[in-house]
Amino acid sequence: MSEVYVPKMALGLVHYPILDREKRIVATNITNFDIHDIARACTVYGVDKYYIIHPMNEQLMFVDRILDHWRLGEGSKFNPYRRTALTNVKTAHTVDEALKDWGLPRNQVKVITTHARPVPGSRHWTIPELKKEIQTPDNALFLLFGTGFGMTEEFMQSLDGTLESIRGAPPKDYRHLSVRSAVSIYLDRIMGPW
Repeated sequence: MSEVYVPKMALGLVHYPILDREKRIVATNITNFDIHDIARACTVYGVDKYYIIHPMNEQLMFVDRILDHWRLGEGSKFNPYRRTALTNVKTAHTVDEALKDWGLPRNQVKVITTHARPVPGSRHWTIPELKKEIQTPDNALFLLFGTGFGMTEEFMQSLDGTLESIRGAPPKDYRHLSVRSAVSIYLDRIMGPW
């Protein structure tokens, strides 16, 4: 049986620049659930790094305290599975800082965002196109997810494209998944070997 190739991928959870329900640009709060649940999904699918991206030091310190508890403190003895899942979680103030930390040449990394609707002025990627694009060691993917009511259009237009949306069942086509659910669905579609 031949070994399955696992593409090189990092994931970023972006908390700024984010829109709130009134379309104002805000920085959203980091939640405990997003740290743990997304880390577990990333570990299942072989994601290299999971970056929690926020401009405020206080928010990143909150993440660091949680990570220290589960990776080094009492939590590491209590639940070794959680320690394993949190091993590759990192924090960064910006997407550029996260990319620099990941250490891959920028010309080998596609920075693609997800969004519930198509983004005007952003290259549209289908899942099969993106999956094919990252099937060689020379191509890596940094997949970004927004919080709140999504990243600003201007920010998304500055990236290498937007991945096709997860569509809801007709006729409602409801598209307001939790970010944790969206991450799991996308990772299965992009990284799953089936």
